[in-house]
Order: sequence, then structure tokens, then C-alpha cells
Amino acid sequence: MTGIIDAHHHIWRQDDLPWLKGPMQPRIFGPYEPIRRDYPMSEFLEDVAESGVTKSVYVQANWAPERFEDEVAWVQAQADETGWPHGIVGYADFLSEDVRPQLDRLKAYPLMRGVRMQLHWHENEMYRFAASPDLCLDETLQSNVAHLADYGWSFDLQVFAGQMTGAAQLAMACPDVTFVLQHAGMLEDTSDAGRSAWHTGMAMLATCPNVVSKLSGFGTFIHRNDVSHITGIVTATIALFGAERCLFGSNFPIEKLWTSYADLIAAHKAAAAPLRSAAQQAIFHDTAARVYRI
Repeated sequence: MTGIIDAHHHIWRQDDLPWLKGPMQPRIFGPYEPIRRDYPMSEFLEDVAESGVTKSVYVQANWAPERFEDEVAWVQAQADETGWPHGIVGYADFLSEDVRPQLDRLKAYPLMRGVRMQLHWHENEMYRFAASPDLCLDETLQSNVAHLADYGWSFDLQVFAGQMTGAAQLAMACPDVTFVLQHAGMLEDTSDAGRSAWHTGMAMLATCPNVVSKLSGFGTFIHRNDVSHITGIVTATIALFGAERCLFGSNFPIEKLWTSYADLIAAHKAAAAPLRSAAQQAIFHDTAARVYRI
């Protein structure tokens, strides 16, 4: 297999992330004291050593919104210094009247490959990020996301199962934009009913040819690295999207709260082991290389 691409990781400085400063606040991934500190590129490279990872993509880590360009500039500087990461997914406010001035500021950075504005909303306040559940249907947001096609950038799409109908409409409204579904749709309800709702929504998104699914963050709601849990999600997602529309992401250092990078890679490889070698190559390398152009 060609070297693995980690299509979702974060490096950060504590001083730049509001949620890492002050009293520890409840988070979707549980207590996070071990990562309330700097996570520099040097530590990430130590984590991935001997894992087979040869390239990586940084995904925005929620700096203060008004400092969206500062985040990308800092990550670009890290890449200039260390050679890592190889692509950047930044942030922009797609609810602004016209997002293009923000995108124009970001296009000055060579590693820009996409943008994420987290749209996930949940009845459980602990899991809630967006202000309302139906932002995917907002006409301003749809119009702004469509502009990404002019920049050649993807949109990293983060929604729960109950929002997937709207997410599919957003994808259909922007056919020239590639959407990267975060964490394979964030399965948070593992009851039979919850899995059914997730599967129905995923099947709907899979009918949109411009949506690919990121196999990442599977420990977010269970707070452990569970091979059986990962295998179930990976198997169902690949059956719907095909391996050529799936890509691996580590979500490090969040997953570092409960596992090592080596064990995380091993769990994902075990989940993909029954697949043909070409499918494994797509999941761990080819899809990410194509989508993020790295």
C-alpha cells in the first residue's frame, strides 16, 4: 500500500483555542485535561512514527472566528518549517452576506484545500454546535458554499443523522463542490432506532455523487477505540459510498484521550481487512489524495 494519508488531524496552541483556556467546560468527547496544552507538529510526528503515514491534512480547530485567517497563516507557517501538513481545511462564516472576501484572504495560503463550518445541531446541548438544526437549508449559506467551486475547494460537512436530509439538499444545490462528510455522519445513537436513522440518512447522502465520507472520530461518543464499533460503521459506510468515496482521518489529538495512534490505525486496518487491496488503497490513500489534491 502507498503511504497512508491522515485526512483529519489538528495541531494547536492552547492560547489560540478558547475552549482550552479557563475552566474545563463539558465537551462532546468527555473530560479533556490531558490535551489542554500545546499539541505541536513535533508531537504529531512522534505519534505517527512507524504508522505508515506519509501525508496529512489539517482541519480547523475552532480558533476565535474573527481570527480565521490567523489560524491558516499559523498552520501554513508550520508547514513551511516542518513540511507538514500537506493540506489545510480552514474556517469561514458561510452565513455572512458574501463569504468571498473571507475566501479571498485564505487563497493567499498555498496549502488551502477546503473550508469547514460546523453545522451539527442536536437536542442534547452537549452535542450541539450550530445555532439551529436546519442551516443546510439556509439560502445564504447555500449560495456561499457554492462559491467554493470557484476556488477549487471542498466543504467539510459536519451533521448528525437528523440533519442529513437538509445536508443532501445542500449538496445537490452545490453540484460543483465536493463535500467531505465528517466522521461518517457522527453516529451518536447506537440503539437499533438510532442506527436505522443514521443508515437512512447516509444512504440519502450517498446518492449525491459529490459527497465523500471521512472514516474518523469513531471514539467521539463512546470514548474508546473499539474495533467492533469501528468495523460496523466502516462496513456500512463503504457499502453505501464505495471505497473510492471514503477516506481515513485520525481526529488526533482528540482520539489521543483514549488510544494511541498505532492502536487507532490498527483498528481501522482491521475494519478494512476483508476488502480488496484496491479498496484499502482508496480508503487510506487515494481518495484523500484526490479530494484534497495532495
